[in-house]
Amino acid sequence: MSPEHKQQIVTIDGPSGVGKSTISRRVAASLSFTYLDTGAMYRAVGLKLKNAQVDLGDDSAVRECLATTSIKLLAATAESEDVGVLLDGCDVSQEIRSPVMAMVASAASAVPAVREKLTLMQQEIGREGRIVAEGRDTGTVVFPEAAWKFYLDAAPEIRMQRRADQLRLQGKQVKEVELLAMIVKRDHDDQNRTIAPLCKAADAHSIDTGLLSIDEVVEAMLLKISLHSK
Repeated sequence: MSPEHKQQIVTIDGPSGVGKSTISRRVAASLSFTYLDTGAMYRAVGLKLKNAQVDLGDDSAVRECLATTSIKLLAATAESEDVGVLLDGCDVSQEIRSPVMAMVASAASAVPAVREKLTLMQQEIGREGRIVAEGRDTGTVVFPEAAWKFYLDAAPEIRMQRRADQLRLQGKQVKEVELLAMIVKRDHDDQNRTIAPLCKAADAHSIDTGLLSIDEVVEAMLLKISLHSK
């Protein structure tokens, strides 16, 4: 199926720390598309379930909690900033961005009720097209008919160093050995979960962000989108 007959959506999947958020914002801005940070949505839901002390193995309890959950994404105030998140009307933008919450989000994302709820929310947002969606299953599950799909990757050590630098700029203490272990564990959990595991879509274009600058990655993606739009 040619791009013009597919959803006008760009999907950008890959493990944590490959630069998906920054790259997605730039690509979205260049195309005048809306940026959809699916990872932020999973972190927000993970936070709510954690605070409510909901057992992730209790399907009815998870569904009951999610039934009254609202998530609103706010545009980043600067290119270097993450998308803002309102969870049930409360700003949790900073709270959800810790390495611990990344692990909580990974656990929550393996729960069928959570994926069902957020996939439907994301598909509704993307119904009209013209969005850049980034996450772990946007090209395989959420938007399988997206016109342009990318899979970003980089060595765990490179991703750890980037994340450590980002956290230090925010004034946070970082133990690199522990951070690397968390990244490796999250990769394993995301790739081996039963529902919507992290994997490259068959029709996605792979880019190693460890070998390129952010500008070079964005340029390569925009070129690919331009060529495939003709």
